[in-house]
Amino acid sequence: MDKAAEPLAERVAGLVERVTFHSEETGFTVLQIKAKGFRELIPVVGVAPAILPGEWLEATGRWILDREYGRQFKAEALRSTRPDTLEGIERYLGSGLIKGIGPHFAGKMVARFGKEIFEVIETRSDCLRWIKGLGEKRLRLITDAWKTQKAIRAIMVFLHSHGVGTSRAFRIYKTYGEEAIQLVAENPYRLAHDIRGIGFKTADQVAASVGIPRDSPLRAGAGVEYVLAGITEDGHCACPREDLIVRAARELDIDEDSIRTAVNRLMETGALVLRRQGERELVFLSSLDSAEENLAADLLALAAGRHPCPPVVLDRALAWVEGKTGLILAESQRQAIAAALENKIFILTGGPGTGKTTIVNGIVKILRAKGLSVSLSAPTGRAAKRLSETSGLAARTIHRLLEFDPATGGFKHGRDKPLRGDVFIVDEASMLDLPLAGQLLRALPRRSALILVGDVDQLPSVGPGMVLRDAIDSGKFKVLRLTEIFRQAARSRIVTNAHRINRGLCPEYPQARPARPGDHDFYFIETGNPEETESVLVRLASSRLREGFGLDPRRDVQVLTPMRKGRAGARNLNAVLQDTLNPGARGIMCYGENFRVGDKVMQTQNDYDKDVFNGDIGWIRELDDDSREAGLDFEGRRVVYQYEEFDELSLAYALTIHKSQGSEYPCVIIPLHAQHYLLLQRNLLYTGVTRGKRLVVLVGEARALALAVRRAEGRRRLTLLRERLAAGGTGREFFPPAGKKT
Repeated sequence: MDKAAEPLAERVAGLVERVTFHSEETGFTVLQIKAKGFRELIPVVGVAPAILPGEWLEATGRWILDREYGRQFKAEALRSTRPDTLEGIERYLGSGLIKGIGPHFAGKMVARFGKEIFEVIETRSDCLRWIKGLGEKRLRLITDAWKTQKAIRAIMVFLHSHGVGTSRAFRIYKTYGEEAIQLVAENPYRLAHDIRGIGFKTADQVAASVGIPRDSPLRAGAGVEYVLAGITEDGHCACPREDLIVRAARELDIDEDSIRTAVNRLMETGALVLRRQGERELVFLSSLDSAEENLAADLLALAAGRHPCPPVVLDRALAWVEGKTGLILAESQRQAIAAALENKIFILTGGPGTGKTTIVNGIVKILRAKGLSVSLSAPTGRAAKRLSETSGLAARTIHRLLEFDPATGGFKHGRDKPLRGDVFIVDEASMLDLPLAGQLLRALPRRSALILVGDVDQLPSVGPGMVLRDAIDSGKFKVLRLTEIFRQAARSRIVTNAHRINRGLCPEYPQARPARPGDHDFYFIETGNPEETESVLVRLASSRLREGFGLDPRRDVQVLTPMRKGRAGARNLNAVLQDTLNPGARGIMCYGENFRVGDKVMQTQNDYDKDVFNGDIGWIRELDDDSREAGLDFEGRRVVYQYEEFDELSLAYALTIHKSQGSEYPCVIIPLHAQHYLLLQRNLLYTGVTRGKRLVVLVGEARALALAVRRAEGRRRLTLLRERLAAGGTGREFFPPAGKKT
C-alpha cells in the first residue's frame, strides 16, 4: 500500500468483553472491547492466535464502515496482555482458555489467591490443591494448558520482534506449533519453503535479525535455490552449473567457492539435480527435474495403445463433415482430421488463417457422432472463451478442468482420480508450461487421446519449459504443420504480414494515407524517439482510431508493448493512457499504483476463491473507502476485492505482449523502439501482430521493426524434455544420477 496515500494509523486500547468470532485456521478475530472514552463496546476485527475475555488489548489500525455490521475498528496489529484487575482476571481464567478452569473454579481461584493467581499456576501449581473440588486430573489439565498458552504467546512475541507481521506470524505458528521459535531461530530460510507468502528476502531479513552471518552455509544454500528459482521465472527449467555459481555469488555477495560448496551440498541432499546436455552440466530444482521426467513418461505412455475412436470410413466421414459445415476441406485439413482419428497424441500447429479452427470443429463433429466424449480446454480463461465461441461447445481452462482444491492447494483430478473422457483437445498449447502440462497428463485416463493445437512460432509459455516445441522436436508424436493461407484469410494484411514476419520478411503496409480508413487493416507509423512514439500512440488510442474506424478507445483498442519499463513500456503507457482515457475519476493508491473507478485492469495471479485467473480482464466499477472494498466487473460478473488485495491487479490499458498470449482484440497498437532492443525478437513481434482481429498499428522506429523481424534465434530455453522423450522416457542412461558431483 502506498504509505503517502494512507490515512494515519490510529490506536485503541481496552478490556476485551467478548470474543464474537475466532478462526483457528486463519486467526481472523472479531472482538468487543470496553475502552476509555467510549460509551458503547467497540467492535474490533483483526488477526491473532487467541485473545480472550478479560485481556487488555492494544490495537493499531483504522476505523471503517462495514455495510452489514456498521462502524468497526480494523486492526493491522493486535497486542494483548494479561488482565490486572480481579474482575478481568476472573473473566480471563473462566473464558475457556485454560482447560480445567471454568467460571466456577475461576471465581474460587481468584478469591483464594487474588492477583497472584498467574504466578501460582506457573510456579506453585501444587498450591491449587488448597481449592476445594480441584483434583489431580484437573490440576494436570490446568498446568498443561497453561504451558501451551505461554508457548503461543512467546512465539508471537519472538516473531514480531524479528519483523514478522501478525498474519504471517500466525501462519508460522499454525505450521510449526510450539517448535516455531526453535525452528525459525535454527533456520529462518525454511520459512521460504514452508510458509505461503514468505519468500527468500523476508526469510533473509529474519535471518539477519537472529544473527546468521551473510556468508553462512545456511544462507548460501537457501540463496542458491532462490537464484535458481528466479531463473525458472524466465522460462528455463535449469541453469548451467558454472553460470549458476557466478550469478548466485553476485546476487548474494558470497564468494564463488562457498557457492560451489553449497551447490554440491544441495545435490547431495537431493534438493538440486545435475543433468548433462551435450557438454553442458545443467542444474535443476528437484521439483522441475521430476516434472520433466514424469511428463516425458506420461506422454509416451499415453501415446501407446489403440485410439478410443472406433473404425471410421474416412472418405464418408469427411464428406459428412463438409455437408454439415458447408465447407470444402483442403487436402491439409483432410490429412489433419485423419491423423487426429488415428493417433492417440496428435499435434496440430500453424499460423493465423491456416484453418486450425475448421479442423478442430471437423474432428469434434466426427468424434461426437461416434459417441465419444470430447473435452475442450485451454490454458487461460480468454483462450477457453474463444475456443467455446469458435467450436460452439463448452470449453474450460485447464485449471477448472482439473478442479483446483483450495483445501489441499492441489487439483482434485490426478493419477489417483483421473478425468472422465475419451478425447481431450487443448487449444493455445504453446502456452502450456511444464508444471501445468504435467498436472494435465497425470490426470488423463490412459485409454484416452490427446490433441494439442497451437502456434509453435508464437512466444513460449510464461512459466518454465517449452512443452509444445519440445514435443514436436522429439519426433515421437504425429505432427501436422499447416502452412497454406486460405483465400478469405489471405485478404487480410494482418494474416499475410504475420506470415511474412514469421519468414523473416518485413511486413507490407500502405506508404500513404489510404483513401478510406477501412481500405487497410495493417499500418506502420514511423516515429523518431520514445517521446514521439508515446504522443502518437496516445492520439491513436484516444481519438484517431475512434474517428477513423469507429473503435471504442477503452474496449476495442489494446496497446501491446515488448516490455514493462521505459517510455514506451507498459508501466508508463498505462499511466499516460489512464490520464487520457479515464481522467478525474475517483481513485486510490495501492502498492504504488493509482487505481480509479472505470479503469481497465488485469488479474495477475490465479485466485480460486474469486474464480478469477491470471490474465483475466476486468473493470473497476466502485471504490468504497469506508469498507476498503472495490467492486469489479469481470465479463458481467461482480467480484469484490479488499484494497489489500490490489497487489493481484495491474492497469491493462497497455499490456506486455507476453501477457496477451491466448487473447484477441479488435485492434492492437504495438510500439517498437530501440529501448526494447533486448526483447526485439521475431516470435515476439509475430505474437503481438496475431493478437489483432480487425486492425494492427505498429508505431516506432523502422530500424527497430527490421531488427525484430531479423532476429529469429531468440534465447532457447534450457530444458531436457525433448531429449527425455527421444530417449524413450527418463533418458537416465544419458544423465548422471541425482547428486553425482563432477
